[in-house]
Amino acid sequence: LSSNVAVRKVRVRGGNYKFRALRLDAGNFSWGTEAVTRKARILDVNYNASNNELVRTQTLVKNAIIQIDATPFKQWYATHYGMELGNKGKEEAPKIDDKKASSHVKRKLKQRLQTRKLN
Repeated sequence: LSSNVAVRKVRVRGGNYKFRALRLDAGNFSWGTEAVTRKARILDVNYNASNNELVRTQTLVKNAIIQIDATPFKQWYATHYGMELGNKGKEEAPKIDDKKASSHVKRKLKQRLQTRKLN
């Protein structure tokens, strides 16, 4: 989104305060099928079922569909499976790094490649 962050303090029951983020540049996002959570940059608000004005002003609300930067998840995938993610047109050949990997790590990556399923 943008670098100007808009966070409001909201008084709640018991005199405590919660923080409501209306505009952020980054957040903590989860890849549910892989059970991985990484901090990623927020790029855009794509859809909001309640109001199109919130999409135009790029306001973050609950249940808004947003677009994030996939780089942290691609890096995790490359280290976990030993294979690059996002090579749709190219042939998907397993690329286990022969650099500084022990035989145990190579065996583990080979076993993970057999059971991987991309959702």
